[in-house]
Amino acid sequence: MKRDLISMLDVKDDLEKIIDLAIELKEKSKNGESIDLLKGKTLGMIFEKSSTRTRVSFEVGMTKLGGHAIFLSKNDIQLGRGETIEDTALVLSRYCDLIMYRAMSNDAMKELAKYATVPVISGLDDKEHPCQVITDLMTIKENKGKLQGLNLVYIGDGGNNMAHSYLLGCAIAGMNVKIVAPKEYWPDEYYVKESEEFGVKVEVTDLVGASTTNADVVATDTWVSMGDEMKKEKRIRDFQGYKVDKDLMSLAKSDSIFLHCLPAYYGYEVTKEVAHGKQSVIFDEAENRMWAQIAIMVTLCK
Repeated sequence: MKRDLISMLDVKDDLEKIIDLAIELKEKSKNGESIDLLKGKTLGMIFEKSSTRTRVSFEVGMTKLGGHAIFLSKNDIQLGRGETIEDTALVLSRYCDLIMYRAMSNDAMKELAKYATVPVISGLDDKEHPCQVITDLMTIKENKGKLQGLNLVYIGDGGNNMAHSYLLGCAIAGMNVKIVAPKEYWPDEYYVKESEEFGVKVEVTDLVGASTTNADVVATDTWVSMGDEMKKEKRIRDFQGYKVDKDLMSLAKSDSIFLHCLPAYYGYEVTKEVAHGKQSVIFDEAENRMWAQIAIMVTLCK
């Protein structure tokens, strides 16, 4: 039976195994060993939203695995001209061994996965961004040696795909998670309730103040996600006071790390001083997108 990665809940039983595999394959490749575990396989990549990291990391990752990746923008395929998601899924499943879909909506993501007969990987939709949060957990484990019992504080847009996947991903990994956001931008209740089922401490607050106290990890994301550009001025006003700066970082543990999935807009959600500072691991994190996705593709192709 084929397996998809649409939500963090899809990897609730083997999340840490995937992370450990990513770390192992990264080490092997950097030591000059071959990791061509998907030799002859083809990944079809559908992009409704553009991305630097998603495209390059999947394409290079599939090459390292001995396979081949095909980039398909909405202008390159009939999906952008009215062909149904069902037909697109069924056709691509005849050509490709895996499909990565970077979608505008979670409903479209679920529909593609429903009809595809090969594994579908979410490259992001409006509800979740599982590949990025698996990457972030990998980066945390590389730096901390563990995940269980750590405290992650996410500051910014609590209702976006990153916040939702952090809630689920941290909870599955046994980490406590705090979302700090204006009330208008709190997470969907579904993701809060699901994360609470894993027995970790889950907190949602609009109080920035001492929010990072005792944090092992501080994370943020852009205030204006792709598709929200029309609301840019309002969002910038609404998020005043939710910037991650050196004062907020100084309240976290002395060995805490800073995460941002990029692209970053310095002076808005984070200062460049923090993003390029000694606690920041954002470029390790960017590289790890490739290694995490390599492990995801290998796992789903088993």
